This record gives sequence, C-alpha cells and structure tokens, in this order.
Amino acid sequence: MADYLAGIWNARYFWIHLSLSDLRSRWRRSFFGILWTVIQPLGMTLLLALVFGRIFKTEITEYAPYILSGMVVWEFVTASAIGGSLSFVQADAYIKQCHHPLAIYTLRTVLTNLMVLILASLSLIGWVLIAMPQHFGWTWLAALSIYPIVALIAWPLATLLAYIATRFRDLPHALGLVFQAMWFVSPIYFEAKVFRGGDLHGLVDYNPIYHMLEILRAPLLRGEWPTAVNYAYCLGAIAILTSLAWIVGRQAEKKIIFYL
Repeated sequence: MADYLAGIWNARYFWIHLSLSDLRSRWRRSFFGILWTVIQPLGMTLLLALVFGRIFKTEITEYAPYILSGMVVWEFVTASAIGGSLSFVQADAYIKQCHHPLAIYTLRTVLTNLMVLILASLSLIGWVLIAMPQHFGWTWLAALSIYPIVALIAWPLATLLAYIATRFRDLPHALGLVFQAMWFVSPIYFEAKVFRGGDLHGLVDYNPIYHMLEILRAPLLRGEWPTAVNYAYCLGAIAILTSLAWIVGRQAEKKIIFYL
C-alpha cells in the first residue's frame, strides 16, 4: 500500500491538472460561471423550504439552512459515487497509455466535487450568518472537518464502485435508484425528529449519513460541537470503505484494462 500511495503522490501534478480541467469545463461559456455553485443550491433550497416548511409547519429561516446543508453534502456524495463509478471508463485513453495507479482517476473526480462543495458551502455560511448569527462561535471550526471526512469517505467509495462498474456497466444506472432510496430514509431534507418516533429511530442513530451531516449542522445550525459518536461513525465508514477498495483493487487493478 505504501508503494501504491507513493505512486499516487508522484502523479499529483497529473491528477490535479485533470481535476482543474474538469472544473473549468463545467462552466465553460456560461454567463454566471462559477456563481452557479451558489445560485443553484440556494434556488432549490428556497423551493423545497417553501414546500416542506408548510407541510411540517416549520419556520423557513430555520428550515432552509437545514435543507441547504443536506443538499450541498448529499450532492457531493452522489456526484462522487456515480461519477466516480465511471472514472475508469471515461479515462480509458489515459489508462491505456500511462502506467499510473488507477485510484488517481477516482481521486480526480472526488477532488473536483470537493472544490464544488467548498464553493457551495459559502451560500450556507452566508445564510446562517444573516439568519442565525447567534450560533457563530468557536464551534464553527469543527465544521471545517467535514471536508477531509467526506473526501476520505467518497474516494474509496468511488474507487470501489469504479472497479465494479468497469466490469458491470449497468451499475451507474442502478446507483441512481440506490441513492434515491437512501435519500428517503436519511435526514437529508427531512428533519431528524421525523424519524425519531416509533421504529424509525435506527434510520438516524445508526445511519452514517446522519452523523456525517451532523459534523456540519451541529456547529453551524445549533452552535454545538459534533459528538464523538458522529466522528466514530464517519471514521468507521472510512476504514470499512478503504479496506474494501483495497481488497477489490488488489484483485482487479491489473484486469481493468481488459474491460475497457
């Protein structure tokens, strides 16, 4: 593994260049350009907050940042997973010509989406500072830990899915259904209290997505430090996904070229 990670580091200029190139092409010839990372989530948040706010009888100034925080993180996870599953297929020309660790191509995807997440987070920070200034404090420093955590979760997940999707090309389409189902059973747009009643509490207490979102929501929306349990679930997800990606990669790395 040390040699593999060293190979990734040695190719850093290559995958950083690819990631920045993807970022530039995303808004090429667009009038608003990079501002879409702020405009799109804000517009969608206002729409959902108006609808769900009336359904759940919740104040929009408090519910909107809850939706926005879930939206920007969830978009990163789904884009990294589904886009990451296609990383090897889309980079087949590079793979056939260059002998680099294959994980750099999923890292490229995750890095691009991470930069989009950071930019989109500015809209969340601005909203909270205006609507909920009482929560601003030292606890906000804990919210910064969300970026390395989601990146370390998304990278092995994307790598694992890329190995599988190169062999089974239907996987990216199936992932759309899987993530849609996870959206309904996770407190992304719906408040956690909705799941607390009855037998649904397990969808919150044992859901890594909930704990991942709490690392961002607790400091920004409530002025509280994330709990040790929140970090434990996230670190556990990182360890499990990294182990699975490494196990599968050891068997599949040299065979990928035959499926491209």
